[in-house]
Amino acid sequence: MSRSLTLALGLILSTGGMASAADITLRYMSWDPTQLEKERPAIAAFEAAHPGVHIQAQALPPSDYWPRVSAMAAAKDLPDVMMMSSGYIQQWVEAGNLVDLGTHLDEGTLAGYNGNAVATARFGNGLFAVPQSWSGPVLFYNKTAFDAAGVSYPSANWSWADFLNAARTLTKDTNGDGYPEQWGYWIYGRYAQVDGWVFRNGGRYLNEAGTALEPNEAAVNALRFLTDLTITEKVAPRPQDLQGVRQQDAFPLGMAAMWVDGSWNISNIRTVAGDSFQWGIAEIPAGPDATPQTLRSYAWPDMLAVGSGSKHEELAVAFIRFMTGEGRSPSDFLGGKVPAFDAIAAQEDWLERNQQPDNKAVLLQIGRQALYTGFSRSWDAWRGYGASGSAGVNGELDEVFNGRKSLDDAIASFVAYANDVMKR
Repeated sequence: MSRSLTLALGLILSTGGMASAADITLRYMSWDPTQLEKERPAIAAFEAAHPGVHIQAQALPPSDYWPRVSAMAAAKDLPDVMMMSSGYIQQWVEAGNLVDLGTHLDEGTLAGYNGNAVATARFGNGLFAVPQSWSGPVLFYNKTAFDAAGVSYPSANWSWADFLNAARTLTKDTNGDGYPEQWGYWIYGRYAQVDGWVFRNGGRYLNEAGTALEPNEAAVNALRFLTDLTITEKVAPRPQDLQGVRQQDAFPLGMAAMWVDGSWNISNIRTVAGDSFQWGIAEIPAGPDATPQTLRSYAWPDMLAVGSGSKHEELAVAFIRFMTGEGRSPSDFLGGKVPAFDAIAAQEDWLERNQQPDNKAVLLQIGRQALYTGFSRSWDAWRGYGASGSAGVNGELDEVFNGRKSLDDAIASFVAYANDVMKR
C-alpha cells in the first residue's frame, strides 16, 4: 500500500469515519475501463478501512456508459457513485438525478481542490459533484521537426502570426508531388481541437445567459483563422485526406508537426511515437482579439457524483472524497489527466520530468488561470460531440475544412440547429 493511501486510511479510521458500516454494497460506475483498473488498489483500500462495505465497480466505454446510466435514471435505479462529465452535469442536475453534496462537504474540505474544477460542479447554491481530475487542450509540437527547420519552440509570447509562420515553414513537400509528407498542423471540427482557439481569442459561442448560440465576432474570427490554415494557407490537410488514420495518431506518427487536442492524448503519443522524435506541449497562443478581460483558457474536470435515490449518501460521499483526494497517488492519473487535488498534482511523480513531454508543468499554469468550459444544456447535441457529418458544430466545421461549405453558411446552419436543440 502506498504511503498516501496509508495516511488517508489512518485519517479515516482515527476520526471514526464510516469504518463501522457493515454489509453494504455501493455501486460505482465509470466510463473509463483503463482508469478503473488503476483505481482497483484504492477501492480495495477503502473497503479495508470500512469493514463490511463492498464496492461493486463497473466501467463501460463512453458510447455505452451514457445510454446505460440514462436508462438507469429513467428507472430510478442510479448507481450510488458515478462519473459525471462537465458537459452533461447541468442537464443531470436540472433533471434531479444528482444529490446536492453541499450538506456533506464544507468549504474547508474542498479547499485542497483546484477551485476552477470545483466551480464547474456548482449550480445555484448546490454542489453536485467533486472533481477527480481535469484536462484541456494544449498545443503539441514536434521538437525534432522544429529543430530541423530552425524554428523556435512555441512560447508564452507566441502570437497567431508566429504560429502561422511556423506552420508554413514546417509544411514539407520534399518530393514535390503537391502533397506534404509533413504538415505544419492538423485539425478537424472536434471541440478539443477548435474551441480552445475560440476562447483564447476572447470568443464565445453562447450568449451571456448560456441559453442560446450567438457567436461573437472574436469567435467567428477564430474559426476563420482555422479555416484558412486548411483552405488558403494549405498548412493543414483536409480531414478527408487523413481517412483511415485515427485522428489522435496523425501527430505521433509524424504526419503533422503541431496539433491542438486534449492533454489526455499524452498517453497515446507516448505509446504511438515512442522515442521516434522529441516533443513538448504549450498553451494555445492568445488571439489578436482577446483582451485581459475576455481571454480565457479552456479546461474542464471529470467528476464523481452521487446518484439520486442512493440509500447510502454519507458513505458514497466518503468514497468520493477518498477517490478524489489525498488517498490517491500521482501514478493513478494517466498522462495529461491532472489530479484535481492540488497536492497530488504538485508532486514530482506526477510531473514526470523524465518522460516526454518534460514540461507537464504547463498544465498547472493553465489550471491557475481564468478558465471557461463553454458547456451548456444540450452541449453534446449542438456541438455535435463525436459526430462528424452531423448537424452540430463538429460536422459543419468538417464540411468547411474539407472545402465543401463556406464558413458563413456553416455558422448559419449550426446556430439554427443549436438553438432549435436548446429550446426543446
